[in-house]
Amino acid sequence: MLSPLIFFNVVMSLIASFQIFTQAKVMTDGGPDEATLFYVLNLYRSAFEFHEMGYASAMAWILFLVILILTALLFGASRGLVHYEGLKA
Repeated sequence: MLSPLIFFNVVMSLIASFQIFTQAKVMTDGGPDEATLFYVLNLYRSAFEFHEMGYASAMAWILFLVILILTALLFGASRGLVHYEGLKA
């Protein structure tokens, strides 16, 4: 009965893991020698520090597609693992 809840948390954690921004921006702003320059922080810097809005938009679309593909793979892999009691056929 808990498998749908666990699956929901896995999907939300996957999506959230690609959106690490606040900690890297506040603490290091990319860090020494760009050690903490995560993808979303790089996207932010491209858009609002370097004013490359087209490049940042393309980066955002790529991020969206990567998250979409990984989420679809998770849904496909969970068919035999997640059981919904209310959907008996």
